[in-house]
Amino acid sequence: MAGAILNDTHLLKAHSHVREIVEQAGTSFFWAMRLLPEARRQANFSVYAFCREVDDIADDEGDSLALKREKLNIWRDYIAGLYAPSGAVIAPGDHGLLLTVLAHSISQYGLAREDFDAVIDGMEMDANGPIIAPAHDELLLYCDRVASAVGRLCVPIFGQADEKGREVATHLGLALQLTNIIRDVPEDASIGRLYLPKDLLSAQGMEGLSPDEVVHHASLPAICEALGGEAEAAFSRARAAISECDPKAMRAPNVMMNIYYQHLKRLRKQGWNPRELQDMSKPRKALHKAQKFAIGLRYGLF
Repeated sequence: MAGAILNDTHLLKAHSHVREIVEQAGTSFFWAMRLLPEARRQANFSVYAFCREVDDIADDEGDSLALKREKLNIWRDYIAGLYAPSGAVIAPGDHGLLLTVLAHSISQYGLAREDFDAVIDGMEMDANGPIIAPAHDELLLYCDRVASAVGRLCVPIFGQADEKGREVATHLGLALQLTNIIRDVPEDASIGRLYLPKDLLSAQGMEGLSPDEVVHHASLPAICEALGGEAEAAFSRARAAISECDPKAMRAPNVMMNIYYQHLKRLRKQGWNPRELQDMSKPRKALHKAQKFAIGLRYGLF
């Protein structure tokens, strides 16, 4: 009995730690997760917290490439351990708390190891960077790893643990990540990154320019319009896929889709202006309160 109480206490502590990671991130992900029952919400928080941990490794400017790879490989080992027959992973401190919740989430919802591994692969692409003007196929692979794979981890937790759910995740993840890339062009350029694909840059005579030069180029709006069209098409495919799923399971994805689609509409309305892109990269400017309230009412958030 004492052991059971200790385990319950440890799990509560682990859940509290994971929730704190998500709350401190100030992400719209937290806002959408409010739609879920407590158990599913905690499981989704654990997925987000995992992504936050590996993303922070990739973005740490104080670490060498070798150290980043070492830290990411530690997480590969952690994930492999969660899928080992024993399912037991020993990790220090906060990592151990997060892994406790991840193990619980994997057990409850059958999350696929390949999707965790894909997220780490995506973070390694950033760690190897900075990514500058990737080939189009490389950009799509990056989006699949850092966004769609996250969605594929989440849809079983939402309640759509089948190929239809994975299809939603694939299309919606691409739509969200392309919107992020367009919105964050100035912010990414400030740290030497440029996710806009080489073929679109070449079409505007901008191949070989530095990220900062691209931000200040007169043809940047044309590139954003082209990539925005790809995001629009991905949103359309996501809507079609969602329509074939359980509406209850798709409430949270619908919220995320509508929040980000409003981002895309606003950027297009503003003519993909670099100054507007800079403003949109700030969380407080991401979406007007009235728009958030309208989306919340539609999907029963309030």
